[in-house]
Amino acid sequence: MTAQGADQPQPLPLSVDRTSPVPLYFQLAQQLEAAVEQGRLAPGTLLGNEIDLAHRLGLSRPTVRQAIQSLVDKGLMVRRRGVGTQVVHSQVRRPLELSSLYDDLEAAGQRPATKVLRATTEPATAEIAAALGLPEGTEVHLVERLRYAHDEPMALLRNHLPPDLLDLRAPELESTGLYRLMRASGTTLHSARQSVGARAATAGEARALAEEPGAPLLTMERTTYDDTGRAVEFASHVYRASRYTFTFQLLSR
Repeated sequence: MTAQGADQPQPLPLSVDRTSPVPLYFQLAQQLEAAVEQGRLAPGTLLGNEIDLAHRLGLSRPTVRQAIQSLVDKGLMVRRRGVGTQVVHSQVRRPLELSSLYDDLEAAGQRPATKVLRATTEPATAEIAAALGLPEGTEVHLVERLRYAHDEPMALLRNHLPPDLLDLRAPELESTGLYRLMRASGTTLHSARQSVGARAATAGEARALAEEPGAPLLTMERTTYDDTGRAVEFASHVYRASRYTFTFQLLSR
């Protein structure tokens, strides 16, 4: 299979091991997914002819079609009538550590961008006040942002911060990550308590994230503390499950 882009098509180094218990379609799908993740198959790239690939690898055409369909099902590729199979994007895998989505996307070469939906203050609800260790009704900063990667909506971010932490302005929030602004203001981020879940997208979330109403979303709530133990952020984020995963490192004990 060749990657058809602006440059001359370059054949991908693909192979299958018939002695392996791993199904042949899955071996091929893993290699194609790795090529997407590593940028060798960039967004917008058209895949070559399935028949040519099947002949090259000695596979049946249904096996090749099953491999490609598994990536279509993951949202990494799309079949377009009259065009062929096209790479859409790579899926972002974010480690569970105290880092910002902006920094993680930038480190992965995903070209992060931000649209600020709201940057204001509001009275803290009981939940937010408890998370930030403030009396209920205290005026706190609220920042709502839509985070993009490769010009595609990725996550809807909602953050509450104590009122005296830093001055939040839309231009700065659109040009960099919140954690960078916090660190630049002198805040030392030390630790966080985080929970991850999933639910269906509301109509508003679906519109913002270019998904269908009811589409699966990953959820994340995080309370972040500085080096004095003070709560400096309460975050409530939703992510497109088709574009985003959390990764865990598990240790034996």
